[in-house]
Amino acid sequence: MKSIFLLTIALLFAPASRTIYDFNMKNIDGKDVSLADYKGKVVLIVNVASLCGNTPQYKDIEAMYEKYKDKGLVVLGFPANNFMGQEPGSDEKIKTFCTTEYHVTFPMFSKISVKGSDMHPLYKYLTNKSENGVIDAPVKWNFQKFLIGRDGHVITSIGNHTSVTEPDVVKEVEKALGL
Repeated sequence: MKSIFLLTIALLFAPASRTIYDFNMKNIDGKDVSLADYKGKVVLIVNVASLCGNTPQYKDIEAMYEKYKDKGLVVLGFPANNFMGQEPGSDEKIKTFCTTEYHVTFPMFSKISVKGSDMHPLYKYLTNKSENGVIDAPVKWNFQKFLIGRDGHVITSIGNHTSVTEPDVVKEVEKALGL
């Protein structure tokens, strides 16, 4: 009986064992993608929207991806229409917008919900310390970013108004990359 009690206590206080690798998503073309395909990479997950005041961040996010992709960084864009209808288009329209307006080459995924009762399980994991073992970071607006280590665990959340060009963000990404 004592060993069952100790095991229960250990499980309650054990760090989260789930990672982003436990999730399967649909890419912007509707194909299934396992996030386990990104094992060993540093991942920057961003909820994006085409009609947001933060939309110009695509430019700097794409530049960061281009600069660090050969060093192990991948950016994953997740369109979401949770904030004032700022991502109303279909996946096809979103893809066209991102590639023509901002020349996005990083992987984009099918539109999901990042908050509310229909929140996608990936975002439940990213935003809840009880699931990710690191931080509570509810999504407050478009272009909130989550930095994920090479082990698939959340490192930190970066605010929606914070550019990836900010020195603290660059430092955190480079640290995760081992640079």
